[in-house]
Amino acid sequence: MAKGDKINFSTPSGFPEFLPSEKRLELYLLDIIRKVFESYGFTPIETPAVERLEVLQAKGNQGDNIIYGINPILPPNRQAERDRSGETGSEARALKFDQTVPLAAYIARHLNELTFPFARYQTDVVFRGERAKDGRFRQFRQCDIDVVARRELSLLYDAQMPAIITEIFEAINIGDFLIRINNRKVLTGFFKSLGIAENQIKSCIGIVDTLEKIGESKVKQDLEKEGIAAEQSQKIIEFIKIDGSVDEVLDKLKHLAQNLPETEQLSLGVTELETVIAGVRNLGVAENRFCIDLSIARGLDYYTGTVYETTLLGHEALGSICSGGRYEELVGVFLGEKMPGVGISIGLTRLISRLLKAGILNTLAATPAQVMVVNMQEDLMPTYLKVSQHLRQAGINVITNFEKRPLGKQFQLADKQGIQFCVIIGSEEAAAQKSSLKDLKTGEQVEVLLENLAEEIKKRLT
Repeated sequence: MAKGDKINFSTPSGFPEFLPSEKRLELYLLDIIRKVFESYGFTPIETPAVERLEVLQAKGNQGDNIIYGINPILPPNRQAERDRSGETGSEARALKFDQTVPLAAYIARHLNELTFPFARYQTDVVFRGERAKDGRFRQFRQCDIDVVARRELSLLYDAQMPAIITEIFEAINIGDFLIRINNRKVLTGFFKSLGIAENQIKSCIGIVDTLEKIGESKVKQDLEKEGIAAEQSQKIIEFIKIDGSVDEVLDKLKHLAQNLPETEQLSLGVTELETVIAGVRNLGVAENRFCIDLSIARGLDYYTGTVYETTLLGHEALGSICSGGRYEELVGVFLGEKMPGVGISIGLTRLISRLLKAGILNTLAATPAQVMVVNMQEDLMPTYLKVSQHLRQAGINVITNFEKRPLGKQFQLADKQGIQFCVIIGSEEAAAQKSSLKDLKTGEQVEVLLENLAEEIKKRLT
């Protein structure tokens, strides 16, 4: 860089940067999510940000949004060494674009060190090389849980997922939401009963998954471009639009399975769906929190059974705020054995961005401090330090103002940071072992003995 050139210190496009009030909100939500995950026995892990490219592309994930070129990480003055090493085959690396594929590799690497079913959670950052725009990021935090078993995994794990989703979003208190549940076997079985070829079913599922984005007529057009007859396309649209209560939808599906040809897979999907719904009810999830939605397909190749998407009612344009499903072969692709799993994911960075913009969530105060001990005179600093420590030991977050400045300026500083209380101790208060406690929210100021100060603050905290 030439002398005098200005450094461009703006953030790279698509890579978010948080103000303290935003970061504190993220940490608050992470704590809620973590507590719910752990209440169901999920254990934390962390996987590398960088994986081998062949790992990330396993099981059909060709990764249109993969950020490539991570290997080797060398400075420009070692360019020749970088060029010699190459970035092809098993040496090629990329940043992970989700948590599920790296989980499969993690299990393969630690197979003999883990117990199964293995239930883990991750709240890592992932990376996608997509076009950055409002609410879409190239780096964002995902909060995932998955349960993986060897050979067989109870469908009751599938039923736990809506219960976990419900607890999280009720704790966050973001308003009414709906968990939409389906089973990929139901869709696959129905397509087979229409005589759609096996090699067309995967693309049909992907098209159905775009219904909310592109609309019914465009779905029909796309199905017909795939070689699906107009009559078949119409039946698919009619099928995915089946609605009603959970029990009504299940009854309609059973009736179809009894009256259509080649419905073995459809019947299996309906049975699995029925088992999952029964488990969801037994876990106490309110009926208004979930439904069966036959248009939910989840476009990723690895989903094979139960699938979920969660919508915030009244804010459907936000899209899914939590999604996931069951997969049978993803982990086995690395080990050559059947290892079924089920999981869900919350794209927390995207979710926070959307909810803040919609006014559903608000940022927190810029500081976790609840109290400022103001600086009235320098010679009383030993008292201020002792009082501050006493309050901290009582579980109160405290900022001690080490700089002497006008009292009004100190109040302004505290108020700007969202601190509710200021503790004021001058020479007279110090001699009498008292303090003045000012509530910046109400403007009220009371005199409190120092020995009672912590108790008084706790009583008044809102």
